[in-house]
Amino acid sequence: MRVIRAVATLHAGRAAAVRQGVRSVSLGACRAAVETPSLRWTGSQFESRRLFSRSSYLRNANMTAAEIALKQAKELAASNMTPEAAAARMTPEEAKRLARVRNIGIAAHIDSGKTTVTERILFYTGRVKAIHEVRGRDGVGAKMDSMELERERGITIQSAATFADWKKKEKGVEETYHINLIDTPGHIDFTIEVERAMRVLDGAVMVLCAVSGVQSQTITVDRQMKRYNVPRISFVNKMDRMGANPWKAVEQINTKLKIPAAAIQVPIGSEKELEGVVDLIEMKCIRNDGQRGVNLKISKEIPAEIKELCEQKRQELIEKLADVDDEIAEMFLEEQTPTPEQIKAAIRRATIACKFTPVLMGSAIADKGVQPMLDAVCDYLPNPNDTDNTALDRSKGEQPVKLVPYNSLPFVGLAFKLEENPYGQLTYMRVYQGSLKKGAYLYNSRGNKKVRIPRIVRMHSNEMEDVNEIGAGEICAVFGVDCASGDTFTDGGLPYSLSSMYVPDAVMSLSIKPKRSSDADAFSKAMNRFMREDPTFRLHVDEESEETIISGMGELHLEIYVERLRREYKVECETGQPRVSYRETITQKAEFDYLLKRQSGGPGDYARVVGWIEPNPNGGEDNHFESRVVGGTIPDKYISACQKGFQEACIKGPLLGHKVIGSSMVITDGATHVTDSSDYAFNLAAQMAFGKAFTAAGGQVLEPLMKTTISAPAEFQGNILMLMNKRGTIVDTEVGADEFTMVADCSLNAMFGFSTHLRAATQGKGEFSMEFSHYAPAPPHLQKELVQKYQKELEAKRTK
Repeated sequence: MRVIRAVATLHAGRAAAVRQGVRSVSLGACRAAVETPSLRWTGSQFESRRLFSRSSYLRNANMTAAEIALKQAKELAASNMTPEAAAARMTPEEAKRLARVRNIGIAAHIDSGKTTVTERILFYTGRVKAIHEVRGRDGVGAKMDSMELERERGITIQSAATFADWKKKEKGVEETYHINLIDTPGHIDFTIEVERAMRVLDGAVMVLCAVSGVQSQTITVDRQMKRYNVPRISFVNKMDRMGANPWKAVEQINTKLKIPAAAIQVPIGSEKELEGVVDLIEMKCIRNDGQRGVNLKISKEIPAEIKELCEQKRQELIEKLADVDDEIAEMFLEEQTPTPEQIKAAIRRATIACKFTPVLMGSAIADKGVQPMLDAVCDYLPNPNDTDNTALDRSKGEQPVKLVPYNSLPFVGLAFKLEENPYGQLTYMRVYQGSLKKGAYLYNSRGNKKVRIPRIVRMHSNEMEDVNEIGAGEICAVFGVDCASGDTFTDGGLPYSLSSMYVPDAVMSLSIKPKRSSDADAFSKAMNRFMREDPTFRLHVDEESEETIISGMGELHLEIYVERLRREYKVECETGQPRVSYRETITQKAEFDYLLKRQSGGPGDYARVVGWIEPNPNGGEDNHFESRVVGGTIPDKYISACQKGFQEACIKGPLLGHKVIGSSMVITDGATHVTDSSDYAFNLAAQMAFGKAFTAAGGQVLEPLMKTTISAPAEFQGNILMLMNKRGTIVDTEVGADEFTMVADCSLNAMFGFSTHLRAATQGKGEFSMEFSHYAPAPPHLQKELVQKYQKELEAKRTK
């Protein structure tokens, strides 16, 4: 470890320490190398190494003694601290600690019962002494909904982190598992909260409604899990509801989410008669007993009416596992029956490899089936050592490097969420490698800024518990660190950075300003805070109208921030009409021959560009620039200026001033002037040529279409059809026993205020969710109106 400390010291740039300890570092490196069993050198090897060092020194006469020592220490440390070598040296205590850690998230569609499930987990693990419901009569609200707005509306707005210890019996011995848990929102408007949680978690529990099965946001959550390779177990909740059908949910996971799934439980009773579940692996009944279902009654006697169903579903489970696991496949072909231990091991292997998801069932609100789900989290979801977490080594051209959750290795962590707190900025951090101690110094890999960690806490919703040290593989929060969401922290000895999370584009904007000019400072402070906390919330000042424009993921997203301004900062605001993020594009080829010639006393501007614009031949939304100039009619230095001009023209299109997408510009010829041609002139000429040719190229306005999913009782189907016919195209309709679900592609412009119309049409029983789908040409009459309005605004500004 002496060598590693030397490397860390040298990397940290402590020149004084380097100068004083050059001799000891070099000798220490050699001594450590000789003493290390995996790297024992013979006398001749040692001598040849010394001669090689001398010859290397002679070739590099300018190399200092410190640089030679650093190089030798680096080479030895690199061979000695590979992930494989570190894993082999892991102590049994460290391996056992890691094996008992689970970093999980609860994710699902809106109102599937995520927060209710989390509340039961906290109660059964002893983290809370009493259960409070999301919309409870006692007015307390669920523990994880700490924000006042969340408790009022009965929705989760911000993801909340907590931790708990679950005691599980294994082979007659009680083992304690440490679970770090994040409860995530279900609304698409707050999808960034799910995105950043999935980026740092090792596993997840996907909650589904037993009546509705896979819904629109379930598909979005599934996509996020697949993006970050997060293994999941599925929990079919609300089994006590009328019309509950867990087999429909299992089938939809297989067909709609395209991931092999099979039930590992069968419900005992249904709807209001739900008693418990049958464990198909052990073939035993599990019933909740006592107040709040704290006690479990386990028996081997399966009720006669479901015994055949249990045998059938157990066989289906083995068949599904045979498709995804080689060991079970061999046994299946040889017609052998796997033991419960073999089935559990196969489920764990397939789940961690993201090839399979076991499906459990129960009802959180009825206090049934939650403890077996916690056991499944421990049995089937990975510990930090089971997942492949990689960093990018900047010193080797961002080559991927595996991170090992070992406390003795150099520290690597990711700041994945920021939150303002009365004590300062609270930074949520996932520790991937090494350990973090209170008072330690870290380096932000973005800018290599050195920061001290004055305080480390474990979060329990909005409560904090101070700790002095956090081990590898854990999730914590730190104070006093000035950073951005997605920043990587190291101890200064590793040139590593971690890939950040995916941030979707904003789909809606509106103008905002404080009613009182005296609130300007508080307004500015709030906006800066919101933008730091939420990467999908954006703010800019429109150069022409000089209005402050906020952008976000939807109507609810922006409404929540306006309400938070009023409550948390006492700033009353005026908001304008919501603005849609339109796009512009071209539909055909149009040629141009544009000459820019201006004289203004001194050197003028001269540039001529010839070519054409056309839709991007490669398809997609990217813009493409190409030069086919021959004979040097336009020098290379001006070609890059033309490209910049084209890119600038695409930022603000000619029709509405919105972004241009899917276009291509090709320059074939041009002309220059000896004194008047410049980068500026060709940049401007390319912009003007693009603007002039845009109309001839069939320029048109594209509007965002939203994938809208509406669920309501079946009796209101006719009313909703009438509503949707005016707003978009119906894609799919699914009619159940009591309710129906409709999927439609709707124009975002037509969806403002839709929630009010839906409530009126369904007596308040309908619900809907929207997610950006794609851009499509706006109706001709709307394009005409928008262009005329934009031209009037420009004219009004010119006459001011």
